[in-house]
Amino acid sequence: MNYRHAFHAGSFADVIKHIVLVRMLTYLQEKPAAFRVIDTHAGAGVYDLTSEEARRGGEWTTGIARIMQARFSETTAPLIKPYLDIVRAFNPQRDLVAYPGSPLIARALLRPQDRLTACEVEPKARKRLIEALRRDTQARVVDLDGWMALPAFVPPKERRGLILIDPPFEAKDEFERLADGFAGAFAKWPTGSYLLWYPVKSRRATDELARHVAGVAASTAPPGKCLRLEFSVAPQVAGGGLTSTGLLMVNPPWTLMGELKAILPELEKPLGQGGAGRFRLEVPKP
Repeated sequence: MNYRHAFHAGSFADVIKHIVLVRMLTYLQEKPAAFRVIDTHAGAGVYDLTSEEARRGGEWTTGIARIMQARFSETTAPLIKPYLDIVRAFNPQRDLVAYPGSPLIARALLRPQDRLTACEVEPKARKRLIEALRRDTQARVVDLDGWMALPAFVPPKERRGLILIDPPFEAKDEFERLADGFAGAFAKWPTGSYLLWYPVKSRRATDELARHVAGVAASTAPPGKCLRLEFSVAPQVAGGGLTSTGLLMVNPPWTLMGELKAILPELEKPLGQGGAGRFRLEVPKP
């Protein structure tokens, strides 16, 4: 699978991933101690929704565009508001023309004491990310492969924080690399929070990944917690585009399960394609 993000920026998968990212970072803000965000496959930072790539993919029109127009309940609206406020800040004229990637969303939630390390090796994407974060003393862009960065940067000196692992899934062994990369980082930093993204195309591959990650998390004393979320907007068609997205959250906030139980049912209708979407939210077994 080729996941060049310019084609997919603002898609349903981005919406799900970034809502969860914002909820996890919002929780980290509740304690005064500093935290660090490490984004292993950071991308370009900001995506132009009027570009040829975004227009050709058009995925933002059934993703963030629908969520910006949706109405949410009194319970869910405050949980999604911080995420939507960040997106709106990149679109001051009200028209939806830009979408922030994970490093820019994370940067928006840093307090003065917090830091961001963003890894990107693709030259054009790295150049754009550096431009987006230019002269930012709290954010550092690193020209280092994300899989090498994982063992190099953990544990961070802050000893609090979140690692986002969101690889492009261009290589056939990406699921194995994701499993091994997480295991190596977790061995060095078992108290950190981790957010792992994956595309749902092979049930066998996703189930194996979830079992592996849950087993690694459970191997510490006390055992780490793990949540699995998958969201589908339509049935998967052989040879078709991505219709299901997955997340594994290790050491998530204790509040996250309840928040997602409120949020996800209200995303099924606006994000569904040809009918309502559906989700599964569970504690995976090793």
